[in-house]
Amino acid sequence: VIDGWGSFKLSYYNEYKSYLRDMVSNKVCLVVIDGWGLSSDTNGNAIAAADSPVMDGLSQGKAVTLAAHGLAVGLPEGLMGNSEVGHLNIGAGRVVYQDIVRINLAFKNNTIVRNEAVVAAAKRPANKIHLLGLVSDGGVHGHIDHAKGLMTALKSLGAPPCYLHFFSDGRDTRPTSGVGFMADMLEFCSGLGYGSVATVMGRYYAMDRDKRWERIKIAYEGLVQGLGDKVKAEDLVKFVEGQYEAGITDEFLKPIIVNEEGLIGDGDTLVFFDFRADRMRQINETFGIRRNFETSKEVKDISITTMTSYSADFPFPNLFPPQSNEDTLAEWLSKENLQQYHCAETEKYAHVTFFFNGGLEKQWAGEDREMVPSPKVPTYDKQPTMNAQGVAEKMCETIAKGEHPFVMCNFAPPDMVGHTGVYDATVTACTETDRCIGLILEQCRKSGYVFLVTADHGNAEKMLSEAGGPHTAHTCNRVPFYMDGGNFEFLPETPDMAICDVAPTILRLMGLKQPTAMTGRSILKE
Repeated sequence: VIDGWGSFKLSYYNEYKSYLRDMVSNKVCLVVIDGWGLSSDTNGNAIAAADSPVMDGLSQGKAVTLAAHGLAVGLPEGLMGNSEVGHLNIGAGRVVYQDIVRINLAFKNNTIVRNEAVVAAAKRPANKIHLLGLVSDGGVHGHIDHAKGLMTALKSLGAPPCYLHFFSDGRDTRPTSGVGFMADMLEFCSGLGYGSVATVMGRYYAMDRDKRWERIKIAYEGLVQGLGDKVKAEDLVKFVEGQYEAGITDEFLKPIIVNEEGLIGDGDTLVFFDFRADRMRQINETFGIRRNFETSKEVKDISITTMTSYSADFPFPNLFPPQSNEDTLAEWLSKENLQQYHCAETEKYAHVTFFFNGGLEKQWAGEDREMVPSPKVPTYDKQPTMNAQGVAEKMCETIAKGEHPFVMCNFAPPDMVGHTGVYDATVTACTETDRCIGLILEQCRKSGYVFLVTADHGNAEKMLSEAGGPHTAHTCNRVPFYMDGGNFEFLPETPDMAICDVAPTILRLMGLKQPTAMTGRSILKE
């Protein structure tokens, strides 16, 4: 028996970790602001109106701007970026071609009719087949063209009667644009001679992602029990316009029952057509895994198929299974045996873990994670600071310890409050975010970290639409990439610099080799 062997091994391990930390050229801190785009137009620009001395000061130092939309992030040309896409590209260090590009091609070439999962859903013995998802042209979570394409494919495959459950947007599109999409789908179904709109409800209920099961319950009981306003198809547009006049916009529409024959029943087939995962998880968990609320009626023996993989834990077949993103920044640092730290509040936790890590649920060896609770409020204009202070405090604590050569976090307020369309609240959100960034910057200077700040896409810099109403969607504006500390300088800015160049730049700062799969480039001078 060797006395003290355990203590010796622990001491050796700690010395080894310290040795690895000392091997990097620079420790690096990355801050990703959600929804902080750059625009010279000050009208309706909550970022320009905010008190932001920290970001203003950084913009006068080592600073470039990066593309965060369209082809630069693997989206169709001209399409605005989003949080999922932004964090994927930042963390992967390459242009990650998004599911929407693959999906659009399948519909354009009509190969969707040969998709194995579509064929299986169409041929499954069932009384009804249901399409469920966000119906708009926002292109962030889903797209109206995909609903139309699936309905057309199901008809050609001889599927059972098809019913559309229309989740209204008003967040990635204008708040009152939903009636146009409703009228479009009603006309499309009539012209196709197949399918009908069964229910309409706002994404606030059907697409919750923050464990507010009381919202999902309202959606579920509308879909299954028909609890909601009963409205004939020919009266739907007029009814929703009345809701707008009462101050209820697309996002917040409570269930509207258009065709009671289309309610979900035992043995039915469900196809969820959103391509983005995060806001589909709870509704799918409810129908296919377990209910997290009490209700008077539960459907049984249903079959679920999803457009993409919403969770590695879900057993449902996918129309478009996930692609592999090997050697992301997080995975590569783990292979180098380096400690890393990822932090965000609840609303954006998936973005600094699942999305930043290439769409993988896996937590890499040496990767520590911190989730700070988001405030429990109906909408974030009610508490526009959210919990940015909590994120900043955790980051500062971690940086002060110096145990993680790479630390990163997300600040949610500019995006989450920007989506509410409430201008003054968004100004407050941006002011608070800047203040909290300042806390982290100060700690980085004290602890010898190179500080980097960027954003995943634009939002808060455009709060007014061209028509003069609130603008709640993302933008196609470039985003900042600012650096403080270290002996490096950025290359002169070029139009092709994009957020996929962030991870290679971090590796260069740390003195680490860039993996072959990471096809972005360091934008530091030699």
